[in-house]
Amino acid sequence: MENQSYQAGDIVYVFYRNPHTQDVANIQAAAVVNNPESSDELAVFLYENYYPITNELAMYATEEEANEAYKYYYGNN
Repeated sequence: MENQSYQAGDIVYVFYRNPHTQDVANIQAAAVVNNPESSDELAVFLYENYYPITNELAMYATEEEANEAYKYYYGNN
């Protein structure tokens, strides 16, 4: 997400780890929204939860970018 500016309403693609099976990661579409806990910040809304946008969040503007990064980090499995 380096130097990428997002706006509320954008759709992004993030790596999401299954909370029950931590060794499984998937690419999931998510919405960029206004953070309800901090009105001057944005968050990602995913699976009924808000996640602050930080440098630790693997977030991509397109599904293709997310797929390329996924292959780089996790291989073709």
